[in-house]
Amino acid sequence: MTVKELVNELNLTVLSGQQGLDREIEGCYVSDLLSDVMGNAEMNNVWVTLQTHKNVMAIASLKELACVILVKGQTASDDTLEQSNEEGIPFLSTNMQTFETAGKIYDLLK
Repeated sequence: MTVKELVNELNLTVLSGQQGLDREIEGCYVSDLLSDVMGNAEMNNVWVTLQTHKNVMAIASLKELACVILVKGQTASDDTLEQSNEEGIPFLSTNMQTFETAGKIYDLLK
């Protein structure tokens, strides 16, 4: 499944990083603790979080994640979105809660 397909299936809002919508998704990681994501997320994972600051993009890039989904209608700062565009890693947003988002992604990927 690609990020673009995920966006369409879950009706996600693309905040930035549109050039990365063709990235392949191989799994999902849910955490709001940046050190946890840095230590345990895998390449091409979707990262579901409510964290919005610039360090999110640094970790997404370091771990080569497929995309970041911000829950509860969150959006990221302008500098984060700018870095997302530079790296080609999509930042997405949903009004869903974390639990619902993760459950729907699980159903799509299983």
